[in-house]
Amino acid sequence: MPGADPAPPQEAAALRRRRLALALPTVATALALAVAATASIGVPDGPLEAAVLVLFCLAMAWQAYIGWQYLYGAIAAGLGARVMSAVERQAADLAPQASGRSRTAAVVAIHAEDAAAVFAAIRVMARSLARAGGDGRDLDIFVLSDTRDPEIAAAEERELARILAWRETAGPGLPAIRYRRRQDNTGRKAGNIGEFCETYGHAYDFMIVLDADSLMTGAAMRRLVRLMEENPRVGLIQTVSYAAGRDTLFARIQQFAVRLYAPLSIRALETWQGPDGGYWGHNAILRIAAFAANAELPVLPGRPPLGGEILCHDTVEGAFLRRAGWELRLLPEEPGTWEEMPTNLTDLLGRERRWCQGNLQHLGVIGMAGLTAGSRWHLGAGILSYLASPVWVAFLALGTWQAIRSGDLGLLAYGLTGEGSAAAVLAALSVAVLALPKLLSLGHVLLSPERRAAFGGTKRLLASAALEQGLWVLLWPVLTLFNAGAVVSTFAGRVVRWDTQVRDDRRVPWSEACRLQADSLVAGGLLAAALVYAGDPLLALWMAPVALGLLASPALSVLTSRADYGHAARRRGLFLTVDDTAQAPELRDLAAARTAPPA
Repeated sequence: MPGADPAPPQEAAALRRRRLALALPTVATALALAVAATASIGVPDGPLEAAVLVLFCLAMAWQAYIGWQYLYGAIAAGLGARVMSAVERQAADLAPQASGRSRTAAVVAIHAEDAAAVFAAIRVMARSLARAGGDGRDLDIFVLSDTRDPEIAAAEERELARILAWRETAGPGLPAIRYRRRQDNTGRKAGNIGEFCETYGHAYDFMIVLDADSLMTGAAMRRLVRLMEENPRVGLIQTVSYAAGRDTLFARIQQFAVRLYAPLSIRALETWQGPDGGYWGHNAILRIAAFAANAELPVLPGRPPLGGEILCHDTVEGAFLRRAGWELRLLPEEPGTWEEMPTNLTDLLGRERRWCQGNLQHLGVIGMAGLTAGSRWHLGAGILSYLASPVWVAFLALGTWQAIRSGDLGLLAYGLTGEGSAAAVLAALSVAVLALPKLLSLGHVLLSPERRAAFGGTKRLLASAALEQGLWVLLWPVLTLFNAGAVVSTFAGRVVRWDTQVRDDRRVPWSEACRLQADSLVAGGLLAAALVYAGDPLLALWMAPVALGLLASPALSVLTSRADYGHAARRRGLFLTVDDTAQAPELRDLAAARTAPPA
């Protein structure tokens, strides 16, 4: 089959050089940090100081990778088309028009979702496909329901009847809209998609996978189809779907932050991964025959949460597709593709707990035979991103204890309070790896008038970035502590329920915030008590953001969940993105559909 052909030796060698260009500086920086840390404190005086040193080195090694990833992405962005894949270069030239050479199904997998919201987005996408031209016969939209609740299922059927009636009178060029509800929910979303491939896959060449909160323009869909037609070795093309469309203050800040900070890391990812791309589970196009033949998921040995049915299935499906020889490509800058995100802190923490368990399950997948090095790194990076949280919590806790006992901040201050050349080197490297991601991202935007305008101009961008960073300083301890707890509970055998996500702008009540973030309040209280007991003004000042963030976490959840605060920020020009300053017609249509009275 076409996808199984190996890459030419010259291409494989170039890919190895790109990966070494990221890996070697990362390892060198991590080693330099470890050497400087050891030299700055001398021989560890007892197990406590040794533990703090080891934890510091582990945490900063992960930060070194993140820092170099952003620098790598900045360099790749500067090189432009010279480092882009052939698929990405083609995307800029291909007209988003149906060629008549293939048929595609856009599938929306749902489970107990808000039926009106789901079909509103489908109507917007159908209208966008009609605007993009053609007679609509090249692409069908499927709603694949796993809903078990009879009332929600009835709502889905009512919305289906409404959209089919609308389609009959809305003019030419609209795609067919089809609906199927499974009687058996085996395999969750992966099983839902798999059943579609078995039942309907023979009638289609490609499948665009969408989540209940996904939105994609007709032009983006047809461009993806053309790219698949022109690249027979490619089994999957993943787009970057940016969060948009929600109005709580928390959602608006997150939408702004993702637009500002994600592009360089995604550019780095596309540059080093080459054909070993990842699959993120939605807003991607797949070659149905290749996916159906190669992406079947195993049941992991052992009991849940680490064994049993694979929950975060998309990365694994992508790894299996790549194992079969198919290329997986990423389009870092394809416009017209969006998703939604949790609109408040408590819902975000709930999603993080689910994702933590799903990613840790990949410990049983990463060693499977035949996976490529790139696929193993995608799996490993997901695991490490969560394992880093307990390392950070342990470092901060033990580092604070050590500072109380010794009267010296030591490694807790990253060398900033030390003396001598080793401490200076440690401070410089630590500040660099911690600050580079955000500084480089901000600089990348400021260098381009077009990118600055997308964020509302320089003044609004800088004000928004400063406020976002201030909030992040308070939120980081909460997220880190929560993820550390999720890691511990997963290894302890606690199974997390994968319930339907709440996607609407939702105001969090005080009772819920205090109950769900009680661990943050306890940890913050213990830290504050320890600082008072120590009586060290410098230590208290240094750890104050951590203590304040933990103690204020319920208030942060409640206040940032307010949509009126989000609207007020927008009126003042804060946390703007291109989806505000140059809003796509599809986003406008979806917003109008949400505010329209029910028919």
